[in-house]
Amino acid sequence: MKKKVMCMLLTGVMAASMFAGCGSSDTADTTTDAAATTDAATTADAADTTSEAAPAENADFDHTSAIAVYSREDGSGTRGAFIELFGVEEKDESGEKVDNTTEEAIITNSTDVMLTSVAGDTYAIGYVSLGSLNDTVKAVKIDGAEATVENIKSGTYKIARPFNIATKGEVSEAAQDFINYIMSGDGQKVISDNGYIGDDSAAAFESNGAEGKVVVGGSSSVSPVMEKLIEAYKAVNANVEIELQTSDSTTGMTGAADGTLDIGMASRELKDSETEEGLTATKIAMDGIAVIVNQENPVEDLSSDTVKGIFTGETTTWDAAN
Repeated sequence: MKKKVMCMLLTGVMAASMFAGCGSSDTADTTTDAAATTDAATTADAADTTSEAAPAENADFDHTSAIAVYSREDGSGTRGAFIELFGVEEKDESGEKVDNTTEEAIITNSTDVMLTSVAGDTYAIGYVSLGSLNDTVKAVKIDGAEATVENIKSGTYKIARPFNIATKGEVSEAAQDFINYIMSGDGQKVISDNGYIGDDSAAAFESNGAEGKVVVGGSSSVSPVMEKLIEAYKAVNANVEIELQTSDSTTGMTGAADGTLDIGMASRELKDSETEEGLTATKIAMDGIAVIVNQENPVEDLSSDTVKGIFTGETTTWDAAN
């Protein structure tokens, strides 16, 4: 009997030990699983946080660096439109318009020079015709709106101006034929195809069969699309020779007024003094002005007020512009 009781007790102790062992193993497994789950979740959260905290930031870009302001020359129509649209130009007490562009601005004398300059200066800011924009630089959003043809048409992107040609008095048959081509559906399609805003409702071109030479000159912003128009026009009337002289809007208007040019180009509205000289403007397209920075600059969006402050010299470093 005693042996039976002892065996039963021994069996009970062994069973208890087994259950205890199983319980300990289960607890350890549960603890391990929980720890693994926590580690995985922590790792995932850390990865998400890292992903969110690191957009397109350039670690080498020094935000405390001075902003290198690039502007166009005084006669530039793009400069004239830019300073007006951003409020850099203001009237003084006598009512005269004053260009408040900072004296520290580096002056470029053409669209190409502006693009090359900004592309080569990490801390630069400048502006160009939207139609001339290329991937050597980066266009920033203005007040949250991207510089696109669609946004200009919708009015979302407000930094836009007209492209004008100007003539004085009656022009030659050859000049008139070329103007007719520019304003026709054919010419307006060339304009639209090259990133500018043309008239989609214009009628098809009908040549007057003219012959001769036409001299066109002026704005370096209008010049690229004018080259495309000349090329396309020659395909439908090879009897007209067209010479293109690229300078700036003011020079173009002066040439049209004094007769050295048959057609002048301006990337702005004509001034009262220019119309008083007998010039007649014809709007051939609308174009945006893109505010550009170097590709290494992480800035994506600037307000209109910030751009004004940069170009008047009130805002001088990139950290102050953000």
